[in-house]
Amino acid sequence: MVAQITAIVIFIVMFILIITEKFEKHYITLACGLLTLVAVFGICMQDFGAMWDTINLKSIFTLEFWHTSGAESESGGIDWATILFLGGMMIMVEGMARVGFFNWLCRRIAKMVNYQTIPIFLAFMAMSFVLAMFIDSITVILFLASVTIELARLLKFNPVPMIMSEIFCANLGGSATMCGDPPNIIIGSNLHYSFMDFVKNTGVAALISFVFIALYFYLIMKKDLVSTGVSQEEIDKMPSPESFITDQKGFWVSLVIFICAVSLLVSHNATGLTVAFIGVLVALLTLITSGKHIPEVLKGVDYKTLLFFTGLFVVVGGLEKTGVLEIIANFISKICGDNYYLMVTIIVWVSGIASAFIDNIPFAATMVPIIKNLSAGNTSLLSTLAWSLAMGTDVGGSATPIGASANVVGTSAAAKAGHPIGWGEYCKKLAPATVIVMVISTIYICLRYVTHL
Repeated sequence: MVAQITAIVIFIVMFILIITEKFEKHYITLACGLLTLVAVFGICMQDFGAMWDTINLKSIFTLEFWHTSGAESESGGIDWATILFLGGMMIMVEGMARVGFFNWLCRRIAKMVNYQTIPIFLAFMAMSFVLAMFIDSITVILFLASVTIELARLLKFNPVPMIMSEIFCANLGGSATMCGDPPNIIIGSNLHYSFMDFVKNTGVAALISFVFIALYFYLIMKKDLVSTGVSQEEIDKMPSPESFITDQKGFWVSLVIFICAVSLLVSHNATGLTVAFIGVLVALLTLITSGKHIPEVLKGVDYKTLLFFTGLFVVVGGLEKTGVLEIIANFISKICGDNYYLMVTIIVWVSGIASAFIDNIPFAATMVPIIKNLSAGNTSLLSTLAWSLAMGTDVGGSATPIGASANVVGTSAAAKAGHPIGWGEYCKKLAPATVIVMVISTIYICLRYVTHL
């Protein structure tokens, strides 16, 4: 009982500190993780085996960590596969950014639609959705927002509606694949779902939602995107997309590495190669081909996020080892009974509402063992709850400016360019869009899965 209370107090304090943003998030989770190891495992439980299991370093040195035959392992604690995969993808993305890939892509699409505002608006929404399926949404928004602001200055339109739609579509696109959003990486690596498992399940829900969302944004934002006028002569003077490529050879090499990464992710269920192996491989290929630019690539990696994950997994491991998560799962199970419709609705909407105000990464990490306990060995129910959790955490964060990292990056970029996006304006446009997707997701999951349980 003392160990459970201690683990809960540490978890709550961690969440409060993250929300208040008084300290950087990685310092908070690392400190709380260390406190969990010492206070919960060392002092209260006096179980150094549980401590070692939570640190989980031994998993890295097993064959199953790098190549699996499909057998599930029950290791908990620090999910090193998620950390290595995320770190590897960060390195690959930094390599692509260095050679100008993202600037080239944005300019190329804008030129294809002859720099017309509404076609750019629709094309950038689609591009944000697709890119976020494979690349971290923060990177997607970072480049899309900067290009949108520059195009808005040149073509004389208000960039705010376009940036807000890009933010939402990046979060929605991230829900479609395993590597699209950190919560999905956590869910996929812990529950052994493949890239294609997500595409066939959450990917379908995301695509259906995107059609409705594109129509919604077009109807409510088209009046705000009217250009004050730019001549064809000015359009003709726009710099060519190719001029933004800083390293021609590196551009094609990074593109090949990206295609390899996507191919390996798509086929990893068949090849048995784990996401940890794929992440390390693409990182090594990027560094080997970067040559003298290796320090520049490594400097751009978001190490703070990787450290944030490490501490977070230890804190959640404390809740798991002390049985707190099992108690929560039993409570939800008691409320729902055999009513799986209610269970799915609770998971989707609680995840969505929580993710609108707190970081969806720790929430997803906390909920994964809970839905494991809820499923009680029923693999069909487990997958249904997993897709519910993924859609809720990935999409719910779009509702407020602080709900997801992409939101913070996008609104900050707009503010720096002299186009601040207030809470009122943001929530007025994006909160209804979030509700639309959550309603679609709930109906989709209930009709496709729950009716067959």
